Amino acid sequence: DPTQRDGDGDGEGDACDVDDGLLHWTAFGVEHLSWQDDTVYQQYNVYRGDTPDFTPDKTGGANLVGTSAGTSFVDAGAAIDGADHYYLVSAVDTSAELCGRSASMPVALAPVGLAGMMARRGEVQAARAAAAAGIPFTLSTVGVCPLEEVNRAVSDPCWFQLYMLRDRGLVEALLRRAASNGCATLLFTVDLPVPGMRYRDVQNGMLGGAPLARAVQLMLRPRWVYDVGIRGKPHQFGNLADAVADPGKFESFKAFVDSQFDPGVTWKDIEWLRSLWPGRLVIKGVMSAADAESAAAAGADAVVVSNHGGRQLESVASCISVLPGVAAAVGERIEVLLDGGVRSGTDVVKALALGASGVLIGRPWVWALAGCGERGLVNYLSMMQREIAVSMALMGVNRIAELNPELLDT
Repeated sequence: DPTQRDGDGDGEGDACDVDDGLLHWTAFGVEHLSWQDDTVYQQYNVYRGDTPDFTPDKTGGANLVGTSAGTSFVDAGAAIDGADHYYLVSAVDTSAELCGRSASMPVALAPVGLAGMMARRGEVQAARAAAAAGIPFTLSTVGVCPLEEVNRAVSDPCWFQLYMLRDRGLVEALLRRAASNGCATLLFTVDLPVPGMRYRDVQNGMLGGAPLARAVQLMLRPRWVYDVGIRGKPHQFGNLADAVADPGKFESFKAFVDSQFDPGVTWKDIEWLRSLWPGRLVIKGVMSAADAESAAAAGADAVVVSNHGGRQLESVASCISVLPGVAAAVGERIEVLLDGGVRSGTDVVKALALGASGVLIGRPWVWALAGCGERGLVNYLSMMQREIAVSMALMGVNRIAELNPELLDT
């Protein structure tokens, strides 16, 4: 009964809730697993069914991985070197350090704009879920919830994502705001000098127009109207409320992007940013070894190999194909993270084996949050950690640092 479900833990019924006893994990795998509402695929379906089309489109395929193991010894020899060997994997440890922060697994939630349109105060719910899972959450510059609201909800301050704006005074103000709120890591996005051609946003009415179509969408989704549309207010760009003329309108967002996003940014601007920011600086949107080298030379502490979810340049290379070259170029000097295409713990392990220090996930956490609220995201992250542990055990490794390309069958 959906009216008895409580996805965000506030004591009131929500779109989708799950039984705390659904998942029962052994030390190395799944003892019992009921898919029901817990998989990211199911949550994606609820997300797309329960949110109006004019909300930001975060669609894409999801890969599901079903895994199980019942022994602490795994015959991983064939996958490693073709010989019959047994590897002791009785103490698999998925913990890692990302940008100076201890994490339960080498995963962080990527910045997603307007996440507060996917669930009531979505960025706050996502930050709490990340904290429960023991991983970092990254707040987008164009999130619905402001930085102060998000950090009040958790004990460890979030990471903050920023774009280079023509108004450098506004950039400095946002940097000061992030630092004063305890943020120690800044993700600076460089792959959006101009917005990509996002026809879905136009077709779905996200950028305005088509009032009749939007009205029909709302009529068909009364639960979203009440839970997000009414109870989730205010719907505005929380971090830019003082900078955007009318922060509650999508049209204002487009006008702000068109007027402020700076296509003339150079590495000199990154050096300027480095001189202002006291914490760790992560350059997001690197797709070549040469750019990774330039980022390191400009003072970056890490780079994120990312093609912006494939939403910027049509037919751009996949992130995983670019990762090995970037890792080989700068991996011994700075951290290399991967963002894009990761849906499961097995995907995380592949990226780590190819040289990544960790990964960021975007679409999957939005699907889980929109489908089942904070608890749905907590369950998804728990499943991902178990998938990482099971994959490591079956590959014959106990520590993240032991993953390497030789373990992959390519």
